[in-house]
Amino acid sequence: MGNLLFIAVCCSAGPFFLVVGCSAWSDAPGWDWPALMLALGLVGTVMIPVLAFTATRQEFPRITRRNRVKGERTSYGDDTFVMWAPRSQHGSARAQLMRADVLEASLVRYSPDGESTFTTHSGNYTPDEFTPLIRLSLRVHDAEETGGTGGFEVTGEWRVPSLCLSAITAGRLVVLVDAPAAPGAQRTVMPHWPRSTLLSGTRTYRLIDLEGRTSHVTRRVGRQLQQMRISREVGGVVMTGDTVDLRRLDPHTAARYAALADRDRAVPEEQAPVSEPGEEARWLADQLPGKKGAFGSVGRRWSRRGGVLVRGRFLEMRARTTFQDHGPVLDTVLRIQPADGTPPFEAARRLTVPMDYLTVLHRTKEVVLSVSPNGVSYDVDWSRTSLLAGIAEAKVITPDGRELPLRGRPDAIWALMNVLASHGLSNPSPVLDLRKRRMRAAAAILMDVCA
Repeated sequence: MGNLLFIAVCCSAGPFFLVVGCSAWSDAPGWDWPALMLALGLVGTVMIPVLAFTATRQEFPRITRRNRVKGERTSYGDDTFVMWAPRSQHGSARAQLMRADVLEASLVRYSPDGESTFTTHSGNYTPDEFTPLIRLSLRVHDAEETGGTGGFEVTGEWRVPSLCLSAITAGRLVVLVDAPAAPGAQRTVMPHWPRSTLLSGTRTYRLIDLEGRTSHVTRRVGRQLQQMRISREVGGVVMTGDTVDLRRLDPHTAARYAALADRDRAVPEEQAPVSEPGEEARWLADQLPGKKGAFGSVGRRWSRRGGVLVRGRFLEMRARTTFQDHGPVLDTVLRIQPADGTPPFEAARRLTVPMDYLTVLHRTKEVVLSVSPNGVSYDVDWSRTSLLAGIAEAKVITPDGRELPLRGRPDAIWALMNVLASHGLSNPSPVLDLRKRRMRAAAAILMDVCA
């Protein structure tokens, strides 16, 4: 109703033209200006409920059957994640591509004044007011291939696209390093954010060789850096989804990629850790906006009629130029596992993704969805998702007063959420206190889950 009233005021010219056109038509019927006024007024009036419905659907995203992906599209496995991030500056032709480890990170400024409304910008860029300014302390390596210990440290402030924040938490970046402007001067360092999401493992990466064999390159840091350097030299290599197919490249570039693949096959490179040591020094989730983690609220009617929780997983995220204060609006594809045991399905939906969730995207792509009792609609529950993702620390207080931390136990957290939902018990907090009277009926079951 709020959107309807607001849009009715903004589009009040439509009903006005309609009234004027009707009056003029009754006085002087014909196909002249009264007909034009009637047409404009009719279109403007009809657009009021249409725009109100569209705006409301965008603010309260609900996944239904109409959002199911139809037709042919790239088939993604359960461990696939494809991201189309905002473009980064290419740097000078003389700049070198290197790895940098994030030693420390802290939020300097993020202060949009959109008041949580949707803000859309034209053009393919991310405005500063919706791009957090992060202070980073980096250790840049310049001799990875030979196992050398060369490198240097640099501290600075950079604008980080929200889609790429997980690369900071993971602790691995790709940077472009220019030669010093003068002897003894500091070298210029510029992070390349889309490539950093690859190196951090947020985006999955596969390669199909000339014989059609597929190799997994995700978190193979040394190999990825060498492939990125080849790509930069030749002007870019197109990835289809999360895959590079050497059979589609020019022979010279394909041969260079194939040589790296053969070398890795002979001496396999171990995967880098999901997150580099010292994650607590670069933990940005607590400094950025998002939904507070909780075991979740439960509507008693929803619970009694058979509403349930299910898990979904993001397969795709694509940046847009629409933002809210607490996160960007993204085109997403999710794979959802229905509660009735039927095969999972994929749904394409435009969602506002909280920024604190984006900081941990390198280690989880899962979301919690609440399902309507009739099983036809799904709503993303960001409070439960934040708790399951580890953004907030979950804890259980036993009936005898002991505290049981659940850090690193997402399956236990998920089981507790389902028990609470099935019993119609709300707990809008990351701390589940079983000493409360309303929890006594389910305390024994909840304790069995924590064991």
